[in-house]
Amino acid sequence: MQLYNKLSADERRLLIAEARTERLTLSFYQYHQVDNPQILRDHLFLHWNEMDVLGRIYVAHEGINAQLSVPAPRFDDFKNFLDGIRFLEGARLNIAVEQDNESFLKLTVKVRDKIVADGLEDATFDVTQMGTHLNAEKFNTLLADPNTVCVDMRNHYESEIGHFKGAVTPDVDTFRESLPLIEQDLAHHKKDKKLLMYCTGGIRCEKASAYFKHKGFKNVFQLEGGIIEYTRQVNEKGLENQFIGKNFVFDERRGERISEHVISQCHQCGAPCDSHVNCANEACHLLFIQCNSCQENSQTCCSDDCQEIVNLPIEEQRKRRKGKHNSNKIFKKGRSKVLIFKH
Repeated sequence: MQLYNKLSADERRLLIAEARTERLTLSFYQYHQVDNPQILRDHLFLHWNEMDVLGRIYVAHEGINAQLSVPAPRFDDFKNFLDGIRFLEGARLNIAVEQDNESFLKLTVKVRDKIVADGLEDATFDVTQMGTHLNAEKFNTLLADPNTVCVDMRNHYESEIGHFKGAVTPDVDTFRESLPLIEQDLAHHKKDKKLLMYCTGGIRCEKASAYFKHKGFKNVFQLEGGIIEYTRQVNEKGLENQFIGKNFVFDERRGERISEHVISQCHQCGAPCDSHVNCANEACHLLFIQCNSCQENSQTCCSDDCQEIVNLPIEEQRKRRKGKHNSNKIFKKGRSKVLIFKH
């Protein structure tokens, strides 16, 4: 019984090409009390592996968070499988704005303490007591209200390439940092302002809206389905798009174009650019914004030192990174001092 991925990214890429089948990139989440996350995790992996589903899925006692790639011909099978799990029946599936058959190259299902790390140790906090959900049309209306404070619940490297007009974009590296920071900055508006929040697909806003209600905010609203669902409704209903730039996504695409505006710059030369890359040096793997010209000149590396390393023989590269571990806490996604223009 296979319970873990056994294929490399290159092997999976070859299989996808040979299958000649279009794939759908989608995401969903559901907060729910899960008694045994490990059993659910194994159940999901066994069935999704058989369906050739790929993606990154987190299961915890508080629910599930999933970003997936599903073969288009198996979508109905996938949906029927979800509907067969009581708490996932009818779950909203956010279909990606831009499709890519290689958005995910393996199936990873992990048990985590929480599906969204929040750093909270408050036993009285109930994540299911969330704020009011808004569709795209109502979100636009509230966004235009001068009595509204709109807050981006994503991290700095996400909002840097795209955000809603007039939104507050906290300069944070993680979701857990944003909660106390926003509470402190808006403490004097708990009763007199409407707090409007958004994120990529809704999962962070769901928890944040419940948190701010728990902390005494009286008028809390969130964009249902996040930027992904907002874009779908704007295109489907012909609404005015209030999002500028790209929506950062957590798969191989790294971004979906929502508007033609390019609001960020290459972290190395300063040219207009909103394309994220990972440093080609596997011992670094820093996520940063890099234009095509700098990619070509630096071989998709973040620094001269990393470029020197990627030109070494593979065995020498492996030797140098042996025993070392990359971490978002170290590299801070775009905050590295080696990024000349950024600093």
